[in-house]
Amino acid sequence: MTIYRSAVLGFLSALALSVPAAAQDFITVASTTSTENSGLFGHILPMFQTETGIEVRVIAQGTGQALETGRRGDADVVFVHARAAEEKFVAEGYGVQRFDVMYNDFVIVGPAGDPAKTKEAATAAAAMAAIAASGVAFASRGDDSGTHVAEKALWKAAGLEPSGAWYLSTGSGMGATLNTAAQVPAYALADRGTWLSFANPGALEIMFEGDPVMFNPYGIILVNPAKHPHVKAEQGQKFIDWVVSEAGQQAIAGFSVNGKQLFFPGAQ
Repeated sequence: MTIYRSAVLGFLSALALSVPAAAQDFITVASTTSTENSGLFGHILPMFQTETGIEVRVIAQGTGQALETGRRGDADVVFVHARAAEEKFVAEGYGVQRFDVMYNDFVIVGPAGDPAKTKEAATAAAAMAAIAASGVAFASRGDDSGTHVAEKALWKAAGLEPSGAWYLSTGSGMGATLNTAAQVPAYALADRGTWLSFANPGALEIMFEGDPVMFNPYGIILVNPAKHPHVKAEQGQKFIDWVVSEAGQQAIAGFSVNGKQLFFPGAQ
């Protein structure tokens, strides 16, 4: 038994040594659910790993939770979409530098027939006010995500604080919230990437889009190793450099669902 065990241990050690060191590298990225739910990461991360040998392990959360994960030092990189919160994260010393990566926009989706008449609204805030006035259900993520932050900004612009039985706070990711909206059915604010890749829209359709305030930029930040020395700064920066490089930007631009591009390169 001792001889057998020694042989097995020897084999495993030899196997580990035979794998290139770079292939054993990995980083942890805390990211908004839209990058995961849309399928973007499934498209671009294998390209990055093939080129660098670095595996990216994703923690998919709302942006607020992802930034908190970074604050705790439980991720090497954050990849999110709430610019003001990202800039605060850097200003407080939790992140090294914010880089623009890509963008799309938000859309308001709702039940076929548009019972709240949001299509008649001139602005996104007016569309939200119409939903509130109608009493038709609205499904909110309610999770301090980038989408939830954008939703709250629209309610504020409309001069409203939504509450009541019609306002459904799911506390869930974008995909789960869209599922709730489809089942009720209800209105919801969604990032276009997740909406285009959403497989079960039911009676939901895009009801309002195009207001400049619905612009949705994404940023990427290395968690500050000065605060958390265990952060894999070298590998994390390699990922950031790749994402904003021509190769990374082309990979983002090349991702589509049913012939529709979900994200657009935004690196400066």
